[in-house]
Amino acid sequence: MSDRAYIGTRKGLFEIYRTHEAWHIDQQHFLGDPVSMVLSDRRDGTLYAALNLGHFGAKLHRRDAGSDSWVEVAAPAFPTKPADSADPVEWTVKQIWSLAAGGPDQPGVLWAGTLPGGLFRSNDRGASWKLVDGLWNVPERAQWMGGGYDVPGIHSICVDPRDSRALLVGVSCGGAWQTTDGGESWSLRAKGMVANYMPPDMADVQQIQDPHRIVRCPGEPDKLWCQHHNGIWRSVDNGANWTEVHSAPLSNFGFVTAVHPTDGETAWFVPAEADSKRIAAHAALAVTRTTDGGKTFTAWRGGLPQQHCYDLVYRHGLAVSDCGQILLMGSTTGGAWLSEDGGGQWQTISTTLPPIYSVSFA
Repeated sequence: MSDRAYIGTRKGLFEIYRTHEAWHIDQQHFLGDPVSMVLSDRRDGTLYAALNLGHFGAKLHRRDAGSDSWVEVAAPAFPTKPADSADPVEWTVKQIWSLAAGGPDQPGVLWAGTLPGGLFRSNDRGASWKLVDGLWNVPERAQWMGGGYDVPGIHSICVDPRDSRALLVGVSCGGAWQTTDGGESWSLRAKGMVANYMPPDMADVQQIQDPHRIVRCPGEPDKLWCQHHNGIWRSVDNGANWTEVHSAPLSNFGFVTAVHPTDGETAWFVPAEADSKRIAAHAALAVTRTTDGGKTFTAWRGGLPQQHCYDLVYRHGLAVSDCGQILLMGSTTGGAWLSEDGGGQWQTISTTLPPIYSVSFA
């Protein structure tokens, strides 16, 4: 059972741990610096922290298992843009938006998704990175566009536990893409999603969909969940087809989803009021859970603020532990809460942290 977790914020990285009584903030790292993403690599215990230092660019740091020291490693970087390129996108990494470990048979392999929408691979624990040209060069990338940011970005990287060469990535706004050969070739995997922000004749175009977050169930890898800009979708065939879930309570708008590690029918969401009103639904924070593949939901509120609550939970602001019972959630208003009963009751870790970008368990 997890007893340590990490919270990446606009002003540093915070570690929390569990005592016999409760969970507490333990250590702080990179105080004052924006930590956009944290990855705890369970293959070897390494911790990675991505920093977004503005004028100084995106940086990546690594802490080996058993060490108290951080080492700066290489950050993903685009090659030089050809002088004759008609691509309007600036080939400069603005932010490391996602990090994922390769499969257990790929020691040292890491994946990184960036703003703008580049996917990068490292074979040496972050010492060097290479742009995945196969995805960067798909013709459909010309139709990708920014959603919450001015440029499209890759926020979700779902490695298939059955085959480390197979992964699915989510792009805002660029749909979902799958490779089965380690990134050499790619195919669209957003069939069934609907973009209501587009003209009706373009609403089902796969390469302009805005999946806010996509997660895969490790124990049932064909089952994926997506919190989309226009609702909640799920797939039971490894992303080949997506079906909208119509029974979500409170609101179908939000940014984050988490899936149970062994039960692909169980998933959690944090509803927001609406695209045009990005606050907790009805100004009261709730976590909704389905245990039957989206047929029904329960809204859990115990221990969460229920009055004058304007918190929003970003794409990486909700995590579930390996046991499937412990959940950690962090908001843009600096609130952090933890549940040890699958989301039914929540304890407050802090209400005064900086805006939270990502949370994860060790």
